[in-house]
Amino acid sequence: MKRNLAYVLVIMLVAVASCSFTNKSFENDDKDKLLIDLITYVLEKLHYQPKEINDDFSVSVFEDFVDVIDPTKRYFLASDIAEFEQYKFQLDDQIKNTDITFFNIVHERLLERMQDAKEIYKEVLAEPFDYSVDEDININYEEEPFAADKGELKERWRKQLKYATLGTYDSKISRIVKDQEDASVDGDDNAVLTPEQAEKEARESTEATLDEFFDFVDDLQRKDWFVQYVNTIVDEFDPHTYYFAPDDKEKFDMSMSGKFEGIGARLQKKPEGAKIVEIISGGPVWRDQSLEVGDEIIKVGQEGEEPINIVGMRLDDAIKLIKGPQGTVVNLTVRKVDGSLEEVSLTRDVVELEESYAKSANIIKGDETYGLINLPKFYVDFEDYSERNAATDVAQEVERLKQEGAEGLILDLRDNGGGSLKTVVEMAGLFIKDGPVVQVQSSGKGKDVYDDKDERIQWDGPLVILVNELSASASEILAAAMQDYKRAVVIGSRQTFGKGTVQNVIPLNNIVRSNEHGDLGAIKLTTQKFYRINGGSTQLEGVKSDVVVPDRYSYIDLGERDQANPLEWDKISPADYDMWDGYIDYDKTIANSKARMATNTQIKLIEENAQWLKKQQDETVISLNYDTYLQEKKEDKKTSDYFKKLTDYDSKLTFSSLKYEQELFTQDSTLRERRDRWHKNLAKDVYVEEAVNVLQDLKMNNIKNGKLASVKD
Repeated sequence: MKRNLAYVLVIMLVAVASCSFTNKSFENDDKDKLLIDLITYVLEKLHYQPKEINDDFSVSVFEDFVDVIDPTKRYFLASDIAEFEQYKFQLDDQIKNTDITFFNIVHERLLERMQDAKEIYKEVLAEPFDYSVDEDININYEEEPFAADKGELKERWRKQLKYATLGTYDSKISRIVKDQEDASVDGDDNAVLTPEQAEKEARESTEATLDEFFDFVDDLQRKDWFVQYVNTIVDEFDPHTYYFAPDDKEKFDMSMSGKFEGIGARLQKKPEGAKIVEIISGGPVWRDQSLEVGDEIIKVGQEGEEPINIVGMRLDDAIKLIKGPQGTVVNLTVRKVDGSLEEVSLTRDVVELEESYAKSANIIKGDETYGLINLPKFYVDFEDYSERNAATDVAQEVERLKQEGAEGLILDLRDNGGGSLKTVVEMAGLFIKDGPVVQVQSSGKGKDVYDDKDERIQWDGPLVILVNELSASASEILAAAMQDYKRAVVIGSRQTFGKGTVQNVIPLNNIVRSNEHGDLGAIKLTTQKFYRINGGSTQLEGVKSDVVVPDRYSYIDLGERDQANPLEWDKISPADYDMWDGYIDYDKTIANSKARMATNTQIKLIEENAQWLKKQQDETVISLNYDTYLQEKKEDKKTSDYFKKLTDYDSKLTFSSLKYEQELFTQDSTLRERRDRWHKNLAKDVYVEEAVNVLQDLKMNNIKNGKLASVKD
């Protein structure tokens, strides 16, 4: 979330005025040492909760850096780690003295071990894999020790390569079966591929992938590895503080402009591959519908080329393989959240912002009409607030829904990762008369209360807010404020993401008076925390829904509490605010909803599915026996097919576009297709169905008690 820059600009002016960083000061130092000095200075002076760089900090940097560059433990030996450990308690002193000895030693050894690895994988893949042997591999590499010697390391590579090849081998065996069936039907006596040939081709495919991977690694420069070291240091402060190298800063600026050229998914590095943590509306992944949050990309191939295994690869490097010019095809090998492997081909495209904007729909139930607004993020043009932004767009959609006779409103913030603080305050003001919306506190400073000062209420009818585990930051501010006012009923996950911090991007060139090293990049820095108007923080705890319903992510580690080094939860004094008095039987409505959800068969099936997905995720010991693999694959498919009936659900609700949008369909068939698909999915959405039930209860209870469900100006 981007904050008001006035405070930071003042601080930065002071920093520049008092900072002794000059070209002369570092004339004998290289760019790497300058970066270390600059970044630690900024962290110490401007981070919301700077950490003491001591022995404990040193140990964390040591362990995390080794894990970052060798997550699958297939390069370093135990003797290497023992040698590195002489620096385990010295890194705090090295950082303070801009000494990069530890990085240099680890980097040089890594390059050496990677050369060893090239010989190892060639030797391993020169021999056939015996898939009849009863053996397995533990892919939870954190539990595995480093190899004691090169013989043990080669055995680790053998299992990892056998595991990497197993899926390809299965695909080729399946092709043999199909070819044999086709030959039997057609009477074709031409020889089909033998199992031995299939196994050989599978190994050759894996070898080609590794060849390309190491060619790619060989092209990396020392500075690329050094950025990883810098970010290991930075990441110790909190998971949202990050150093952008110059190239990465350019990518960040491009992302802020709202256009993405690629597949339209945000990824997170995992030892098993690149995990999809967000799907961008309107992008290739969103349109294709083959991938979902939680899937892990393990191989990436360009059209007509063998795929490259990205397991263990740096995330930035994996993304470079996945991204590409508009119109080109990328082939992804994906491990689904249910454990199955799939190959998905996507045509890269420029991901337009249109599907990231607010959109609305009419919901028809009997002779009643309700409105739904979906808000994917709290967007804004930070350079020109008069341009399109989330607050003005939602206000416009509310007005349109009112004109079409909506008797209740659902604001869908599921998967909304946040955005602009200013838009949150303005948006909250659409639903309350006036008063505080959020409290913000800087380190060592008093709190600031952000108020809605406009007494007009654009929507004074029943309101429901939908959230899930991926609703974060600005979404949590809005949901929390409406919950604290008792203005809306919040339906969704047990708790939202739990990101209660504010970041600002600071170009490092702004801090030095002169610099002979060129562009130094930038640091995204946590500068503030925000708090609910009741005084509680959303950090870690998120927003707890009034009506808790399970979803696919209920047991998967996705929240702030599952990140490394999150800031702690705390609370401050509450703001002065008055409860919304427009609802009668607010608590009874929530109780009725909980009772309905407790007996809903679709909800029970979703809960069952969520537990099964967690079980699949926790099974890290994988059999390398082909017969066992086939049996497990068969069982997983059977279970996966069982849960496909989740998509057969029909809420019996009718969804339609607003009149203004229907007029656009004659000129934009793509928009019509997007909306038709959205409405089809909404009709299967049990959460939306329950939201409508809650709107009905709020409306009927208030009418029954002889009071309008609104507060008039």
